Amino acid sequence: MGKRFLIDTNVVIDFSHGIFSENSKKFVADILNNEPVISAITKIELLGFSFVPSQIESFVRYSSIIGMNDSIIEKTIEIRKHYRIKLPDAIIAATALAHNLTLLTRNITDFKNIENLSVINPHEQ
Repeated sequence: MGKRFLIDTNVVIDFSHGIFSENSKKFVADILNNEPVISAITKIELLGFSFVPSQIESFVRYSSIIGMNDSIIEKTIEIRKHYRIKLPDAIIAATALAHNLTLLTRNITDFKNIENLSVINPHEQ
């Protein structure tokens, strides 16, 4: 089994707007077409507007969504105690750590100092 990814909101938005290079686009498309995994936070961020494009709605329906559980809550608390990070980002990081997923995000600076968190910026692929 290959590396598994937790897809951050900004990656879905960037992909839907077509702003990746050809290499990055192929890299992300392979992940999105294989086994897309998002956190409940990403679902809220993607669908929490009055107008949501149908391709985003379809993507969310097709994705595996990881909700909150005790291990994610405890890991989020730990992250918030040690790092200056927004709550949604802490939950996303905790979700990736709790499920041994590599976080796929454009905002690597938000997550770069979190110990044991593997992060990839798809724009650099």
